[in-house]
Amino acid sequence: MRLALTFLLLTLPATAQLCPKLQALTQTPEVAAAHWGYSITTLTGTPVCSLNDAQLFRPASNAKLFTTAAALTLLGPSHTYTTVVTGNLTGDTITGDLTLLGAGDPNLDSNDLPYTLHPVPHPLHDLEDLARQLQQLGIRHITGDLLGDDTLFPYEPYPASWSHDDLIYGYGAPISALTITDNQLKLTITPTAVTLEQNGIPYYTILNQLRVTPAKSPTDIHIERSSRTLRLTGTIASDSPPDIEQIAIDDPAAYAAQLFRATLLTHGITVAGTARPQHRYPGTPNVSGAPSHSVSSSEVGLLPTPSPDSSEELVGAPGQTVSPSDLGVLPLNPCPPSTPILATHTSAPMSQDIRFTLKASQNLHAELTLHALTCGTSTALATQGVRTFLTQIGIPKTDFIFYDGSGLSDHDLVTPRATTRLLAWAATQPWFASWKAALPLGGTDGTLQHRFTTTLKGKISAKTGTLGESRALSGYLQASSGQTLIFSILTDNHYPNTPTDRLTTDKMVELIAAEN
Repeated sequence: MRLALTFLLLTLPATAQLCPKLQALTQTPEVAAAHWGYSITTLTGTPVCSLNDAQLFRPASNAKLFTTAAALTLLGPSHTYTTVVTGNLTGDTITGDLTLLGAGDPNLDSNDLPYTLHPVPHPLHDLEDLARQLQQLGIRHITGDLLGDDTLFPYEPYPASWSHDDLIYGYGAPISALTITDNQLKLTITPTAVTLEQNGIPYYTILNQLRVTPAKSPTDIHIERSSRTLRLTGTIASDSPPDIEQIAIDDPAAYAAQLFRATLLTHGITVAGTARPQHRYPGTPNVSGAPSHSVSSSEVGLLPTPSPDSSEELVGAPGQTVSPSDLGVLPLNPCPPSTPILATHTSAPMSQDIRFTLKASQNLHAELTLHALTCGTSTALATQGVRTFLTQIGIPKTDFIFYDGSGLSDHDLVTPRATTRLLAWAATQPWFASWKAALPLGGTDGTLQHRFTTTLKGKISAKTGTLGESRALSGYLQASSGQTLIFSILTDNHYPNTPTDRLTTDKMVELIAAEN
């Protein structure tokens, strides 16, 4: 029987041999217990091979593909964010409060742009520039408080079902319209010292209760956050190398206000009051007067299980251009502040930030990109805008559910075929070349820097995804024949703490390239 099967495979065309070979890789003992799904198509979307491609999987950071494609379509690559400083100026004095008004800029005082493998840290410069603008106006005194205003978005720092364990770290940093330094601070832990780089602001207090153990003993460090105290417990070996962590800023608007107040003082501008945040809680009006409301499951698009004979009418086609008016989505256009604008900072174009977001798989930036799609709404309503966009371009609405823009929510679900349909549609769009170039490049940069370092180096542009026991890899592949293929490989429920599913995924990609 085995000889007959071997003979059959040898007589089939290469592409016909590919499908059973791919499925065989998913059935090896090391990974057979996991749930596998994949979709492989040509660049125009013609199916090549599939397995469970209509079943739902956790996309993890593959969700960023959907968020960024929607943003490039609805807002355009040149979209920017403008952070402003407002206040009532009389002579050299601000009467009342001075407000630092956030516009959702992901890169305010960050080291992220332009994207490089090894970014060089630099001193804070955006707040410095805003302070200089105020200084040039002759401002010397502020009689009120310094407000960090993030009211453009409702104050919902964390989307539904983000894991509590993630929220203390930079990759789970809270969402705020006034984001600064990626809403994270660098913590360095050594056997002799613990250092948190806070830019001179005493925001967190460190309570170091680590126990130093003999050389070569295990290191087991635990970090807890209670109010503004970081408590370190566990053990660290005396010969342990530095442990570097990125710690999330729990209230970015509060931290930004404190940091801007300190910056103004260095420029000779006195602030009589304190630095404090200004939030807009769900259910209260936004700056335009439109209410922010709770969202039901039907608004987010949570659908009942379709009947077996139900079908989805597909609208849209490859090459179709979609505009905000087509989708009923209101692009972000912050309403004018009620007090005069005194200083401004305009971000780099969105295309540059998307390159960083996809290469580095930056969760916060993906969430801010999602919020940019609609004016002053909740995460749930922003995901509804993405949902409308995806159904408009021909993806069945039963093929995806998104609770956030980054994929950090373990409630997000997507089918492999939805991902390849998105990738095929994107290939027809005017922004495609820059979007594809923003994907991690095999063996070269981003989250694929250390994967595909031999025969496929530079030939695979794909988005990775890892969340618990789920893993994803989707993108574009240059096959041995020279043609470009689209693929999406999704895995759920693999064994934890092992690389076997990732290694199998890489073997599958190599096989796809070799057989085409």
